[in-house]
Amino acid sequence: MPRINLPASIEAAPEASRPQLEAVNKMLGSVPNLFRLTSNSPAALEGYLGLNGALAKGNLTAQTRERIALAVAQINGCDYCLSAHTYLAKNLAKLDDAEIAANRNGASSDSRADAAVRFAVKLVHERGRVSSADVAEVKMAGYSEAEVVEIVAHVALNTLTNYLNEAFDTPIDFPVISTGVNAA
Repeated sequence: MPRINLPASIEAAPEASRPQLEAVNKMLGSVPNLFRLTSNSPAALEGYLGLNGALAKGNLTAQTRERIALAVAQINGCDYCLSAHTYLAKNLAKLDDAEIAANRNGASSDSRADAAVRFAVKLVHERGRVSSADVAEVKMAGYSEAEVVEIVAHVALNTLTNYLNEAFDTPIDFPVISTGVNAA
C-alpha cells in the first residue's frame, strides 16, 4: 500500500496534473502508478516528464536508455522500476532475456553498450564521483561528449523514479520482477 495518496484516476489527481496525465495516457494508453503517484506534485510531475521527454530526443538509443534503467533499478533495489523497464526493454527496445540479465548485472553483450552501462553503474556506486579515466573509457567506446552527459542525466532520472517508488512504496502495475535486494 502506498505511503502517500495514489490517485485512482486522472480525475482524482490534482487539477494542475491532469493535462500531463492525459498526455501520458494518450502516449502509453494507460497511466502507470508512478505517474499517478508523482501527480501529487504537479511541479514534480512536470519536471519528470520534461526531463524524460527531452532525453528521449537525445542521442542515446532506446536500447541503451533501457539498459541504463535496468542497471540503475537493480543497484537501487527498485522492484517497480525493474519491473517497468524489463517490460519496456522486452516489448519496446526488443532486448532479449540474456541482455536484460547482463544489464541487471551492470554489463551488456554489446561492447559499445557495455561501456555505457558500466559507466552508469560507476556513477551510481560512486555518487557521480567518477574519474577522468572512467570518462575517457566511455568516450573511447565511441560515445560523444553529448552522449556521456546524457548517460549521467539518465542515471539521475532513473534514480529519481527509483527513489519515488521506494520512498512511497508504489504498487507495481507491470509483470513483477524482483531485484532481490529487499527480499527477506
